[in-house]
Amino acid sequence: MTHPSVHINPNLSQLISDFLQSRSYTQIGVLVDVNTKISCYPLIQNSLPPHSLLEVAAGEENKNLETCQQVWKQLTKLHFDRHSLMIILGGGVLGDLGGFCAATYKRGIDFVLIPTTLLAQVDASIGGKLGIDFMDFKNHIGLFKNPASTLIHPTFLTTLPERELRSGFAEVIKHCLIADKVMWETICQKDLKNQDWETLIPHSVKIKKQITEQDPQEKGIRKVLNYGHTLGHALETYFLSTENRIFHGEAIAMGMIMEAFLANKKGIMTEVEMNAIKNYLIWIYGKSREKFDDGKVVELAIQDKKNRGSKVLIAVPKSIGE
Repeated sequence: MTHPSVHINPNLSQLISDFLQSRSYTQIGVLVDVNTKISCYPLIQNSLPPHSLLEVAAGEENKNLETCQQVWKQLTKLHFDRHSLMIILGGGVLGDLGGFCAATYKRGIDFVLIPTTLLAQVDASIGGKLGIDFMDFKNHIGLFKNPASTLIHPTFLTTLPERELRSGFAEVIKHCLIADKVMWETICQKDLKNQDWETLIPHSVKIKKQITEQDPQEKGIRKVLNYGHTLGHALETYFLSTENRIFHGEAIAMGMIMEAFLANKKGIMTEVEMNAIKNYLIWIYGKSREKFDDGKVVELAIQDKKNRGSKVLIAVPKSIGE
C-alpha cells in the first residue's frame, strides 16, 4: 500500500492547486457536514475547480451505514464514475466515513483528506484507516486505504471550540508518550492555551507517518499507536449509548491513565512516571464527572479489533517516550 503525500501549508489554495495540476478527474465532489459547510467550506470554495457539494449530518452518532448510503446515492445521482475525486473536508468522523464511501464506491475512487480538526490533522487523517460504527461498536466495519493526498491547513484550528481542540490534544500527548520524551517534557510545562501548534502538528504527523509506513496493516509496530485506545474506545462506545457522550480525545485521555496504571501494576512502568502522566492529563482534562459501569466497559474491550481469541491486547508504555 503506497503511502500518500501529506502536505502542511498555511496557504490552502496553493495546496489544492498543487495537487490538482498533475491530475485530471472527470468530476470532483466535496463532502462536508453541517458544521464544516458553514465554518470551513467558504475558506476553500474559491480555490476549487467546478465541483458538486455532498452533505451529511455531523457527529459520531451518524458514522454509520445509513449515512454511507446517502453519500453513495448522491454520487450515483451525479453520475460519478471511477475517474472522479472526492475531497473530504472535515474532522476524523467525516474522514473515516467519507474515505470508506470513496474506497468502496465502484470499487474505489480517489479521495483527498482536508482535515479540519486538531484530532484529524495529527492523527485520524494519517495512516489509511477508514471505517464506520456498527451495532454501537466503534470502527467495526472498515478497511485500510490511503487517500491520494492529505492537505493540512493549520488555520482551520481557529474555527474549533475549545473542547474540540482539547480532544485532539490527547493524540498529540500520546505521540509524545510513545515516541518522544523530550517533546513530552516541553508540552507538560504548558496548559492547552499555550501549546505551539505550528511545531506540534508536524511533530505528530512525522511520528504517526513513520510508524504507519513501517507497518501499514497493523501487524506489528503500528500497535504502539493504540496506547490509551483499548480502554479509551471501550469508554467512548459506552458513553455513545448514554446521554453523556464524551469526545474521542477525552476517552483516550482516560484510557491512557488506566493503561499506564496497568503498566505500573504489571511492573512495566514506574509509579513516578505513571503519576506524571495521570497528573498532567487530569490538569488538562479535569476529572471525569461521568460515572460508568466498569463491567460493561470491560465487556466492550473484549470486542476490540486488536484482540486475538479471548485475549484482550493492550499497548502499554514501558516508560515516558517508549
